[in-house]
Amino acid sequence: MAKEELDEKDLNKEAETAEDIKDEHNPEEEAQDNRSEEEKQAEAEAQAKDEELSDFEKLEIELAESKDKFLRLYSEFENFRRRNAKERLELVKTASEEVISDLLPVMDDFERAEKSFEDQTDNEGFKEGFSLIKNKFEKTLINKGLKAMDSEAGIEFDPEIHEAITKIPAPDEKLKGKVVDVVEKGYLLNDKVIRFAKVVIGE
Repeated sequence: MAKEELDEKDLNKEAETAEDIKDEHNPEEEAQDNRSEEEKQAEAEAQAKDEELSDFEKLEIELAESKDKFLRLYSEFENFRRRNAKERLELVKTASEEVISDLLPVMDDFERAEKSFEDQTDNEGFKEGFSLIKNKFEKTLINKGLKAMDSEAGIEFDPEIHEAITKIPAPDEKLKGKVVDVVEKGYLLNDKVIRFAKVVIGE
């Protein structure tokens, strides 16, 4: 019986010693756990900061893309506006081109009639009235931007404004390759050719 009590005491002492040892190690384990928690918190904060920077960088990228898109659209709009203004200006300048082109044969008739009156000495009043009408008609067309081409005999042939209808032997060496005669006068409307001058070229 005494032996059993002794053994029980020994066991109790061993248990107490184990608990003491456990108690002695607890502060270190708690400190280690605390460090782990601090490290975890620091890692979480660092990760949150990285995510925040990443969001900021994303916003910067989106802003740069938006600026680039805006500049492109603005540039395209400016090009469209300038092109549209230019087209409208050209349209205004040449809006009457068709009507004036239809009136050119009338101008030709006026000029032919005026030449036929040069040899006549009678009817001076009629000739004067005719000249007034012709000059007024011509002035009206000039005010609309019409301009007769310089297609007198002896000038250089220019394929951009002249249309050669035939070639004849040049009456003079100086007229070779040049305009010898003008069959039909050419006209410009606001510096745009609306009728080529029909000419005869010397060869």
